[in-house]
Amino acid sequence: MKAKILSGIVEGDETFLGSKEKNKHANKKLKQGRGAVGKTTVFGMKDRDGQVMAKVVESTSAEILQGKIKKNVADGSTICTDQHSGYDGLDSDGKFVHKKVKHSAKQFVDGMAHTNGIKSVWAILKRSFYGTFHWFSRTHTQLYLDEVVFRLNINEGNCRRDTVDRLQSLVQGVKGKRLTWKTLVHGI
Repeated sequence: MKAKILSGIVEGDETFLGSKEKNKHANKKLKQGRGAVGKTTVFGMKDRDGQVMAKVVESTSAEILQGKIKKNVADGSTICTDQHSGYDGLDSDGKFVHKKVKHSAKQFVDGMAHTNGIKSVWAILKRSFYGTFHWFSRTHTQLYLDEVVFRLNINEGNCRRDTVDRLQSLVQGVKGKRLTWKTLVHGI
């Protein structure tokens, strides 16, 4: 199923999932630095109507981040991001208006430009990580992410009718039957 194209004012941001190096057992430490080392990178967007989209990405390069934005955001939209260099030049072709906030200068809101909505998505995702799931396998991170995004989109009333119908038919189809992990995850 194709995700809804985001439009209007759209906030974009990236986050990293994984444990801190200092909290790992000595034999599990990567000894390659700090920050995003050994973590899974996630990029997400949220429009001001509440529709959320998030994907696991390989890196936060301009090619990847801007590619996701161009694929999932309608032309003419305003994109609000932080000052990360991966967003530089986003408005160069005239398809988008790009507004930045400078978190490093303690600027979190500049008029209508902010990333507070997508930051709240990351807070909910990380609360799910700590409180419900306790651990995300790298292999299945996108599935956990999809589940959190689905819940957020339903709570905002943005869930498409066909998604709800599919969910109801799935529930009816498995009533009284055994659902194995293999079937759930791989659809086999």
